Amino acid sequence: MAWIETTDAESAGGVRKLLARGIERFHGGFLPGIYRILLVDLQLLGAMGWLFKHLHLGDGSSLSTMQKEMLATVVNGTIDGAP
Repeated sequence: MAWIETTDAESAGGVRKLLARGIERFHGGFLPGIYRILLVDLQLLGAMGWLFKHLHLGDGSSLSTMQKEMLATVVNGTIDGAP
């Protein structure tokens, strides 16, 4: 299995620590795995945020609700996320 660099709220510093704390607060004290990965690279975090908003929240989203759920399932399984 490939090793992916991650970070958490305790080991993060500066802006990353503030973001991690805010995300934990939003998720009830839990920092989801995808954020642990994305907090390592803030440019990637910004790009993924834009992509998520474009695909899932945009009025002109080309994905159906079923496709969005399928995508979420695959990503969650790939990163060994919570059920």
